[in-house]
Formats: sequence, C-alpha cells, structure tokens
Amino acid sequence: MCELLGMSANVPTDICFSFTGFLHRGGGTGPHRDGWGIAFYEAGGYRDFRDPHPSVDSPIARLICDYPIKSHVVISHIRQANVGQVQLANTHPFTREMWGRQWCYAHNGQLADWESLPLAVYRPVGSTDSEHAFCFLLGELRRRFDDLPASPEAIWECLHGLCERLRGHGVFNLLLSDGVHLYAYCSTKLAHITRRAPFGRAQLSDAELSVDFVEHTTEHDVVSVLATEPLTDNEQWVRMLPGELLVWCDGEIVARYFDGGESA
Repeated sequence: MCELLGMSANVPTDICFSFTGFLHRGGGTGPHRDGWGIAFYEAGGYRDFRDPHPSVDSPIARLICDYPIKSHVVISHIRQANVGQVQLANTHPFTREMWGRQWCYAHNGQLADWESLPLAVYRPVGSTDSEHAFCFLLGELRRRFDDLPASPEAIWECLHGLCERLRGHGVFNLLLSDGVHLYAYCSTKLAHITRRAPFGRAQLSDAELSVDFVEHTTEHDVVSVLATEPLTDNEQWVRMLPGELLVWCDGEIVARYFDGGESA
C-alpha cells in the first residue's frame, strides 16, 4: 500500500530531512516502487514534482533532497499500485483549482465500488480510485458551498463527513490542502510529530542521517510532520485514530473531528 508524508509549519521550512528518509521507502527499505510525487505551497504559489519511477532511484527525488524549497505546507506520496497503471497520470499528489485556490490531495488505501461515487464538476485524468475519490470530494464541497464560507468550520465538518463516507468504501487515509490548512484523515494508519523549542536531534529510521534542529531553527519555529509510519526512531510520534480528521495551520492542530463529533 502507498505511503504519505506531509508538513505544516509556521515559518517557511524545507522538508529535506524527512523527505530523505521517505524516498528510501520508495523501492529501497519499502516496496513502493510505482511512482512518487511532492507538492509545495510557497509565497502564495504552488509547485509540484511527480515521477512514475521509484523514488529511491530518481534523480528528481535527489534534487529535492539537495534543493531546500522553503514552504509552509508540503504533501508527498510514494505509490504501490493497486488500481491503475504505473504512469504519470496516476501519480500522486493530484491537484485542482477551487475557489481561487490550488487544492492538493494524496491518498493511501484502496476503495471498493469507487466508480459509484458521483462526479460533478471535476473529472479524473488518470484511472485510479484515488483520483476519482478526490474529484468526488471537491465536487461535493463545491456543490454544498458556492464559495469559501466566512467560517471555515463548516467546510471542516463537511469534509469529515465526506471522508467518513469514503472510509465506508475501504481504506482511506488522506492528506489534503488548500495552501492555508493541511487536512489529515486517518482510516488505518497516520502518525504525526510536532517539533518546537527546545529542539533536539532526530535520527532517520530508513537512512543513516541525523540532524540537530537547534542548528536550523529559532525558538519561535513550530514544524509538524505527518507520515504513514514514523520516520525517526528516537522521537515520540503520535498515532491518529481511525475516523479522526486533524486540521493543521502553521504547524498547530486547530481542529479535531472524530466519530463522536469535534474537539477543539
């Protein structure tokens, strides 16, 4: 099954350290050889890199590791194909414009009867259950809201309900962003860690690399990283619960939704 990586930070931050460990799972320490991608929101803009080849052997992936793109929000994905051919059109993350913002999405899991999900404005380019579900999600949000509401909580509550519906079709772990908020929904596996002062040293699980964050941060920095499985072996990661939606902004959790309702 695929794996996810995300970041939310209160200052422009590069994800080189975490991505270095993550890319090794794409055909090195893990079986996810069917493509990879990464998307960055930076300075009001958006850019992504996608490659249908294993990330562990990808010159583009090595470029990302050596090129410290500073971003507030990052979404990345490594693929182990279940539905759809191994090709660029089926490589995550996917993106669409809605309400004047670029929405970026990556999915881990496999859905049953996904063709029955109704599509409105958005249509898939590739042939995966993941992209079909993304088009369904955005179409439903756009059908229920003409524009971004003044209070974003209405969007968040609706999104949780839609994720719960998709979980009814199978395994649905999600990372989604509009460039301001990062949404993380857990069906089976997602973990997160928030790093803030006092910072310490972290050691990757999948590569012989460690970093002392004291040397790269200020006392005001807050950086949160999410991954399907923890990326470091000397830090305490928090595992999300099935059915839980976390809303992140500037490195902090600003809302939490779960089966029984909402928690601030």
